[in-house]
Amino acid sequence: MKIALMDSGIGLLAATAAVRRLRPDADLVLSLDPDGMPWGPRTPQDLTRRALAVAEAAAARRPDALIIGCNTATVHALPALRARLEPGIPVIGTVPAIKPAAAGGGPFAIWATPATTGSPYQRGLIEDFADGVAVTEVPCYGLAEAVEHADEAAIEAAVAAAAALTPDDVTTVVLGCTHYELVSERIRAAVQRPGFPPLVLHGSAGAVAAQALRRLGAQPAPLAPVNGTLTILLSGREGALPEPALAYEEGRLLKALSPAR
Repeated sequence: MKIALMDSGIGLLAATAAVRRLRPDADLVLSLDPDGMPWGPRTPQDLTRRALAVAEAAAARRPDALIIGCNTATVHALPALRARLEPGIPVIGTVPAIKPAAAGGGPFAIWATPATTGSPYQRGLIEDFADGVAVTEVPCYGLAEAVEHADEAAIEAAVAAAAALTPDDVTTVVLGCTHYELVSERIRAAVQRPGFPPLVLHGSAGAVAAQALRRLGAQPAPLAPVNGTLTILLSGREGALPEPALAYEEGRLLKALSPAR
């Protein structure tokens, strides 16, 4: 089995690690776009153009499925990617876990990039899945960029700023950007209020990995042989895992994989 994942940067690490844990025998292809990063400030048309190029670089390695490890790229480019690659290669997008958060019933916050916060896309998900539940949209200025560069001081400042915008009574936080999952425990520590029940965090990585296997008709096999290989594509060129990825457990997990031949 070969599964590809794409993003402009290392936000795809959380979903990659989730795939790795479910299927340690799967070969992985990570297609990043350092030449075009970040995608967030780009127009939808330009972002879609970059995403198609990154996806086609991955598709050339003949994966069985492609995961878009980025919320923003899913919003703007999923239809174009599916039109280009399916049915030959199933394409799985990443959607904020608003539905399971709303099922908990308590007030919750959605941490997302400033561009996504308040967007028609996110508001539509809230209307569809969280009607009648108290929801606070929290713009996280600079957090994705800080995580991308493993800038410890900037991560700390951005998490603290977003936590200050998060109401005291929230019981759950939805991590609406894949980068945020790499610092989830820092977010938990910043938002958890003394005397309140343990904060619930909802990311997307596990659900996306499971959905990829379902689309392939495959079952999780966490005890399978640990022999999957790793290919890294950087704006279409074969390369190495970016150094900041090794600051995170998810990146270090991949460091041990053998390169594909």
